[in-house]
Amino acid sequence: MTALTDSRRFREAREHEWWRLEEILTEAEKSGVKRLEDDDLLALPILYRGALSSLSVAREISLDHELITYLETLCARAYFFVYGVRTSPWKRLGAFFAQDWPAAVRNLWRETAVSMLFFVIGVAAGYLLVTAEPGWFGAFVPEGLAGDRNFTASREALRATLYDTHAGLSTFATFLFTHNSRVAIFAFALGFAFGLPTALLILYTGAMMGAFFALYASHGLGFELGGWLIIHGSTEIFAIVLAGAAGFRIGWAVVFPGERSRLAAAAESGRSAALVMGGVIIMLLFAGLLEGFGRQLVLTDLPRYAIGLSMLFLWCVYYYLPRRRADG
Repeated sequence: MTALTDSRRFREAREHEWWRLEEILTEAEKSGVKRLEDDDLLALPILYRGALSSLSVAREISLDHELITYLETLCARAYFFVYGVRTSPWKRLGAFFAQDWPAAVRNLWRETAVSMLFFVIGVAAGYLLVTAEPGWFGAFVPEGLAGDRNFTASREALRATLYDTHAGLSTFATFLFTHNSRVAIFAFALGFAFGLPTALLILYTGAMMGAFFALYASHGLGFELGGWLIIHGSTEIFAIVLAGAAGFRIGWAVVFPGERSRLAAAAESGRSAALVMGGVIIMLLFAGLLEGFGRQLVLTDLPRYAIGLSMLFLWCVYYYLPRRRADG
């Protein structure tokens, strides 16, 4: 009986404040904070702190569960309007493109350099091995990807794959895009395994490209293959390198977690790396458009190189050009 009496007295002493807070919250939820009167705006944080105090007392003296649940809900609603971010979805999207995404990429510059190094090593290894012994070509390039592109093909047949849109180019391009998209996703997702699978994937992707260059260069078509690849590859390969960097960031946190647990370190690194991966998906979409349209319509080498190098320049400017923060 005493507990019931205490609960009733507690309600009577403070419930008028809770009711006013609830009225303000209801109006804010219905019409927005900007529609609140000045008095209500000033009262909102005060009433919120009062509700928190009431909740703390109610828990301490073990008042009835219904009252505690009501106060918890009220405080949770008020928290959003007192401390929550009230920007529109469009502003959040704009902040992602203007600040969050490029800042996350800049923060991974060391891992990006390492990822690019692994890719270059893979390209060099694939090229040198296949040049020295053509039998290595099958070890780096899956049969489904190679198709008729091998060392038994004539120069004319290989050249046709670069300029003739009816020579199986669309199928080959789709295979490349699908493969590279998977590589990017796996390079990030497998980073938790100390970064080793990420390194192997980046090396293998580079080796496959090096093997193709060795094949086409052996027929005097290395420059032409470069134009065929760069129009979309400058974006797509950059995306793979960034995905590898995100994977390396997680792997590094797992190997050297500091004072945190490995799981906590991986989770914290994963949050920043995930921003980069969100951008990687967008880059892959751009690469798909360049692959599906630009490369089919532009059939000469120099314009292909111009488009590909221009895209690389624009990505570098977007990511690494210093800029002010929006709050600065």
